[in-house]
Amino acid sequence: MSRPRLLGVFAHPDDEVFCVGGTFAKYSAQGSEAIVVCATRGEAGQIRDATAATRATLGAVREKELRAACDCLGVSDVRFLDHVDGTLHDIPRIDLVAEVSAVIDELRPDIVFTFGADGAYGHPDHITISEATTEAFARRSEGALYHSHFPRSRLLLVDRLAEWLAGLSERFHGPGDFAGAFSLFARETTALGYADDHIEVAWFPPGAYIIEQGEAATSLYLILSGEADVLQDRLDEPRAFLRRMGPGEFFGELALARRTIRSAHVVAADSVTCLVFSPGAPAPFAGRGQASQLGHLTSADKDGRPEVVAPATTVIDVNQFVDKKLQAVAAHRTQYPIEPAMFPGWMVKEMLGHEHFVRVHPPVESEAELLT
Repeated sequence: MSRPRLLGVFAHPDDEVFCVGGTFAKYSAQGSEAIVVCATRGEAGQIRDATAATRATLGAVREKELRAACDCLGVSDVRFLDHVDGTLHDIPRIDLVAEVSAVIDELRPDIVFTFGADGAYGHPDHITISEATTEAFARRSEGALYHSHFPRSRLLLVDRLAEWLAGLSERFHGPGDFAGAFSLFARETTALGYADDHIEVAWFPPGAYIIEQGEAATSLYLILSGEADVLQDRLDEPRAFLRRMGPGEFFGELALARRTIRSAHVVAADSVTCLVFSPGAPAPFAGRGQASQLGHLTSADKDGRPEVVAPATTVIDVNQFVDKKLQAVAAHRTQYPIEPAMFPGWMVKEMLGHEHFVRVHPPVESEAELLT
């Protein structure tokens, strides 16, 4: 009896990890065969680690990264359609559909995965490969087609991180590359809807107040570069210097976790760049200081919003395979120069522990397992 065969058809190296990484790891561990077809080599992508590739070598490097990531996930075969990154929408649709159809006819998969109609976040290549794969699958009379789905999460990293940091017995200080890597990870996961924070990079010149003592706590900060001083005003005493902070350090967590006002000032000692996590976008008219009555966020009261029920038909629990998924993300070094061990395990599982899909054909109301 042949093994069940799962096929993922995507646009770029790294698409496979965020769309089906945990699912492929789970079902390949159970004996299924997993295959990835990638339409391009991602040569128009970012180079976030200049030591990993140049613009001339990026396509070849990202091919190797995809193969390494697929090894982490238990994927047995990786194929490319040899198109140029960013040009899928220029290919005659009949030709692209024919290419995907030929692959499906050859492999005869039990299940096909691709992007949803929105391409996760509107990427033209994602949308094009979704449309082509969906049309190619429609010519079959067997198997199942799933669209990857990214429901908007109500999880707020600002809350989870503040609670975690406030509960540590010693102040957290990430390793040298932690700040940059965490910035990339946070931005990608919020873009895909795994978390619902507003994230921005803010610059503060020397001497600027980043936080003022006594004001409302609305944001959590991670220093990316520069140093900042923590100062405290005390009744009838000179201002006290508490400590100096540098890259890889969070601040602002205590007031957030305890739901109190800020207990100290944080002032830029030199030029400081911070990654700022907030539950909503800052209002352009927000005041500062203890006396301010102006709101700081345009959407601070997220608990008061009606919860949106995601239209996913299929939710796969991949908590036991999150480590493999994160290893696969790290294999894409040019895009995510991270080390899996630098992230708190509870946070990664909460964000990446379930993968969502819409089963397009045959339709189903809900399911928590494939191949049943």
